[in-house]
Formats: sequence, C-alpha cells, structure tokens
Amino acid sequence: MPPTAPRIDRRIQLWAVLRKETLQTVSDRRLMFMLLFAPTVQLLVFGYAIDFKVDRLPTVIADQDRSRESREHLRRLLADGTLTRAAVADSAVEAERVLEQGQATAAVIVPPGFGRSLGRGETARVEVLLDGSDPNRSTVAAAAVSRYFAEAGVALELKRLAARGVVLDRPPGLETRPRIWFNPGLDTPPYMIPGIMAMLLVVVTTIVTAMGLAREREMGTLEQVLVTPLQPSVLLVGKMLPFVVIGVFDVLFALDVGAWLFAVPLRGSLWVVAVGSLLYLMSTLGVGLLISTVSRTQQQSFLGGFLFAMPAMLLSGVMTPIAAMPRWLQLVTYANPLRYFAAVMRGALLGGGGFELLWPQLLALALFGVTLLGLASFRFQKRIA
Repeated sequence: MPPTAPRIDRRIQLWAVLRKETLQTVSDRRLMFMLLFAPTVQLLVFGYAIDFKVDRLPTVIADQDRSRESREHLRRLLADGTLTRAAVADSAVEAERVLEQGQATAAVIVPPGFGRSLGRGETARVEVLLDGSDPNRSTVAAAAVSRYFAEAGVALELKRLAARGVVLDRPPGLETRPRIWFNPGLDTPPYMIPGIMAMLLVVVTTIVTAMGLAREREMGTLEQVLVTPLQPSVLLVGKMLPFVVIGVFDVLFALDVGAWLFAVPLRGSLWVVAVGSLLYLMSTLGVGLLISTVSRTQQQSFLGGFLFAMPAMLLSGVMTPIAAMPRWLQLVTYANPLRYFAAVMRGALLGGGGFELLWPQLLALALFGVTLLGLASFRFQKRIA
C-alpha cells in the first residue's frame, strides 16, 4: 500500500464528518436560531439597552426660602440636564413623600433663610435626599449637586474678595484638567461591545457544542458512527471545526455590527483579535465538549452549559468592574477565560494594544485552551473507546 494512502483516508474521513456535521447543524432549527438569530438579538439589545450614562434624573424641588437667590441657584442647578424638575413640594415632608413613592431620584430642599445667609456672608445649607435603592443614579445626583454648590461657593467667595478690593484672576487651590483617552465621549457601546463578543461566543459555542453531541447520543447516531473505521481524533476534529467556523463568523459579525451601528473603533491589530478569538474558542469548545462527556441528554448538557456560562459572564468584568468585587471573588476570576478575552478585545479595539501589551492575556488564553481542550479530548476518546 502506498505510504500516502492513510493520509488520503484521513482526509476523506474528515471531509465526511465535516459534511455530516454541517448538514445536521443546518437542518436543526433550534441550533440555527442560537447560532444566527440569538447573536443578532444579543448585540442589538445589549448595545442599545445598556447605557452607563446617567442624566435627566427626576428631582423634586422644595424651595422653602422662595428668595431670588434660591430661585437663581435652583435654576442653575437644573440647567445642565443632569437633574430635571419632576415635582415641586411646599415642605420637606412633602418632598420626602414624593421620594418614597418612587416619583423622583433626588429631593433638593432649600431651607428658609437661605438667601439671607448668603447676603450676610454666612454658611448657607441645602439638604439633599437621595433614593439609595439605585446606587448609580443616587451617586450621580449627589455628585451633580455637590459640584454645583462647590463651584457656586467659590464664585461667591471671589465676589466678596472683589468687593473688598482683592481681585484674583482665578480661585486659589488645585486645578484639574482631565483628558479622556480611548473613549473621549464616555459612550457605553464602545465599552460594552467587545465584552458582548466574549459573552456571545461562550453562549454559542459552549452550549451548542454540548447540545450537539448530547443530541447524537440521544438519537443513537453516535454509536453508529463509532462502529465505522473512523479514528477518534478525526471524529473529534470533524465535530469541532464547524463550530470554530461559526465562532469566527460571530466575531466578524459582531465587529461589523459594532463598527457600523455603535461606532466601535479598531485601533489595534486584527492579528491580535484573530489570535485571541481562536485561543478563546479553544477554551469554550473544550468546555462544551467536556460538558457533553458527562451529560446523557440535551437537557443536561444545556443546563451544564448554562451553569458555566452565567458565572463566567458575571465574573468576567464585562458588566461590573472586577475591582469592585470582594477580594476572594477577584481571585476566582483568574480562573475564567472570558475575563482574559474581554481584556484582549477591549485592549485591541479601544486601546490599540498589540502583542507586546496583551501577551499576558493571550498566554493565559492559550493555557486555558490547551488544558480544557486536552482534558475534554481525553475524556471524549475515553468515553467512546
């Protein structure tokens, strides 16, 4: 027999498995929905629905002083649009009631004598009540009120000094000039879309891979394939390759949608994105294959994939900063490949990082991919042996 015959046989076998897997995947409507329609919905929903910018917060105003000074300061406080007048109260008790009913996020209460205290050069106080059930909105409201009255206090002090003949070009103290890199507009979609890509792949490749193999076991087709002279390695590669292609397609699709609809930039190298995506796919496919080896039904494999995907997404830093998590939970995130892929995508797309900056994350993805895929392959071959 010619020495090239085994190689030709393996190629024919691999092509046969690839063709079978492709036709079987395309004919399954549930899988096609998860592979094509679900990623589109995820991108659009997350891209448009999630917005970390907080403005136009409903505010109840209780001006108990009713002086010219109080009206002027309240008008300026609401001028930038961070706070909007949602209701007007005659007393602090009424303002508290509006806040309790959930009709406002904040209540600004100007006590009697506010204008008179300002006129005498005394300290004037303003009470601010916040709805702490939404920490993000209440923090923004508190910062807006504090910033305005701090600037107003400096302006009043300069005015008093000028009245005494002391003229200052600018107030004494520290001056900050923030410069925002990578996302100057502080827009949410450019920050979220790279993380959504990581979430997309973990849902599509992990759950679909696990369900596909479990489906074959349920239908009995896996046992039929095993009686053929197919080698386990050829069978494994043939089953994994279609999902690799699907994962790459989803990444390209997400990049196109992100750039077209949400103005996500691509400042780094496409090679970094490609290498990071392939290494990450090794991890997600390895997890899916590993779940399939311990599952007997599609329901079990779906539940196993869900139990992996949800903690992985929550502990990835995509939705909430890892630094804000408890210390012991931060240590757990180091065992999450999704964390490193999200860092690679954000670093390459927004930060313009290359291999010289992102190699630690890429190395971590490579270690995860080799370990998970190797362990899954070992269990798969042992299971079918």
